[in-house]
Amino acid sequence: MHRYAAYWFVMAALAVGCQQEPPNFVFILADDLGYMDTGAYNPDTFYETPNLDRLAREGMRFTQAYAAAPVCSPTRASIQTGLYPARINTTDYFGAPQPDEVGERWRATRALLPASYVSALPHDTETIAEVLQTTGYRTFFAGKWHLGPEGSWPEDHGYEINRGGHRSGGPYGPGRYFVPYGNPRLEDGPPGEHLPARLAKETASFIAGAKNEKFLAFLSFYSVHTPLMTLPALEAKYSAKPAPETTWGTEGARKVRQVQNHAVYAGMVESMDTAIGVVLRTLDSLGLANNTVVIFTSDNGGLSTSEGHPTSNLPLRAGKGWLYEGGIREPAIVRYPKLAAGGSTSDALIMSTDFFPTLLELAGVVSPPVDGTSFVPVLNGSEKADRRDLFWHYPHYGNQGGSPGSAVRSGPWKLIRFHEDGREELYHLGQDVSEAHEAENEDTAKVLQTRLSAWLAEVDARMPSRNEELGNAQNQKRP
Repeated sequence: MHRYAAYWFVMAALAVGCQQEPPNFVFILADDLGYMDTGAYNPDTFYETPNLDRLAREGMRFTQAYAAAPVCSPTRASIQTGLYPARINTTDYFGAPQPDEVGERWRATRALLPASYVSALPHDTETIAEVLQTTGYRTFFAGKWHLGPEGSWPEDHGYEINRGGHRSGGPYGPGRYFVPYGNPRLEDGPPGEHLPARLAKETASFIAGAKNEKFLAFLSFYSVHTPLMTLPALEAKYSAKPAPETTWGTEGARKVRQVQNHAVYAGMVESMDTAIGVVLRTLDSLGLANNTVVIFTSDNGGLSTSEGHPTSNLPLRAGKGWLYEGGIREPAIVRYPKLAAGGSTSDALIMSTDFFPTLLELAGVVSPPVDGTSFVPVLNGSEKADRRDLFWHYPHYGNQGGSPGSAVRSGPWKLIRFHEDGREELYHLGQDVSEAHEAENEDTAKVLQTRLSAWLAEVDARMPSRNEELGNAQNQKRP
């Protein structure tokens, strides 16, 4: 063992109290769930999430947790590998157009061509499942994968059981969220079966079968991604629930929802929460809750500027597809009774890259080199600081209206660089979490500009390129 790795292993053992019994892990990942969509983060939310609220009461709630990207696949890759999407070039959702695939409308209206990206989780990067599996953990995956075509599905990256993970970014089979699923990794259940409930059932069944072994159960909901549909009873419930009238703001050329009152979306949130309750009760009934680390988070911000505009992220700005807070700040709850105080909160900066080294440290396993930083010291109360800078690189146009950009967060400061024109915006999030007013601090801006440029160079980030066809067309129109 390399001497630094040996040192890290010793420190890991000390951090978790030299525990003799490694914990189990249940990682629950929502899709497109906004920061303000649960009662634990927003007591005034329109949606009802009693099981997630319970999880927060029993664990630690992070108030400044981030996804590594404003769209799904890059964040999902970062969770699995602990690496920045820019480092492994998984920077857009898998299935987005490559630079040579954009259509005529794109070339006629947009200043940039997107950067090329890798559209499958690289096999030369270790996943959390692969590392844990080598130490004797059973590994299970249920739900949305969206990290490449066949040959790069969960079973190809360390998960011995896969229930529902394949290339698709949503439940787009014949019945969508209901049977028939049309999912190559999930057999149809009885008529009327609902996908969130089925995924919870599969996860609970795995846990019951692995109760006498160490395990990683990764429950990755397709909820609350489009298509927007829910159980009729839930839609009726929320349609009858008092709510304010819909109001709209604007974000660039897009309208943005400013009120939570979408009955179908509310039903989707509640049905996901109900499914989570099934898993939590399974842990309770089997006597596993005390030695199981339960993690809950989302892969990007709530959908507020496109595709039905189902939720509002206010006071956060914008939503999925944008580098503003509404697109990247996430709910994140960690319950581990042996380490984290129930009902506690932390404002430490964490990112989806950090789950990989954190889980490995809790398991007493040496982590390979990654971009993430373990937040075990935050869980045990020995560290509360902002810890280090966070970076984002999204060199693409989002379907939701966002444009190619990069960003850095350092302490309360955040700088966003827009690649179309090189424009930069500086915000002090401690004073302006809504990013409503650009801060005037030239010295801080220069420091963050330098750090962001250095990071982009260090990870060899791929950049968008000029759309020469647009430039030529504009020149031809000039008198």
